[in-house]
Amino acid sequence: MTPPFSLFTIRLVSRKMLSPSVVSLEFERVDGLPLAFKAGQWLNLTLPLPGESIRRAYSIASPPWGASQFEIAVTLVQPTSDIPGGRGSALLHALQPGDVLDASGPHGFFVRDPYSPVSALFIATGTGVTPLRSMAQAAAAASAQASMRLLFGARHEEDILYRDEWRELEKNIDFRADYTLSQPGDLWDGKRGYVQAHVREIWDELTARGKPAHVYICGLKPMVTAVRDLLRNEMQLPREVVHSERYD
Repeated sequence: MTPPFSLFTIRLVSRKMLSPSVVSLEFERVDGLPLAFKAGQWLNLTLPLPGESIRRAYSIASPPWGASQFEIAVTLVQPTSDIPGGRGSALLHALQPGDVLDASGPHGFFVRDPYSPVSALFIATGTGVTPLRSMAQAAAAASAQASMRLLFGARHEEDILYRDEWRELEKNIDFRADYTLSQPGDLWDGKRGYVQAHVREIWDELTARGKPAHVYICGLKPMVTAVRDLLRNEMQLPREVVHSERYD
């Protein structure tokens, strides 16, 4: 059953930079009640800007562990002639511990049961990895036996999010993270190019010996569309095993 939708006030507890342009924000419910949600869901935050308030959706990056605290990650969007936005992300990047906002949720059907025995391939770019982090950590907390693989795409090595956490998961559960960079430095010895260039290889490894698996994709529309088309049309995966969400 999906957790019920609610309105509540949140307070910033702490903040830290995950990359040069992405900040992790830990909030808590002011009322102290636990935030009930499923791994993969998102919240709407009401952002007070001069002359107006706007609402922006952010996936919950932390697992559902029955507490009032939760995390999100926000990319600072630099406005351009093609992208006039960025005011909401600038406000969130400027928040300091103790600041409060209104929130609503949880929302969304991009979820995964942490106890599922079915293997999972997670594919993400940028902060699209946040709901997948929630799913992977929830599965680890549930001592799930499913195999999980993450394919994360970024421009530069410093843009890889939660890298230390993925290493810890690799030590404790059947999990592996692969990274591919579209603009790698000279010393990068990992995968190169866009994520769709490596999907088939990792899928074949994950499903060796006939193991069933589902795919969870999150990122900007061009990547999500390209990967979904690859999986459904070229690789002929059934629609019901391909789950996707985009954040633009």
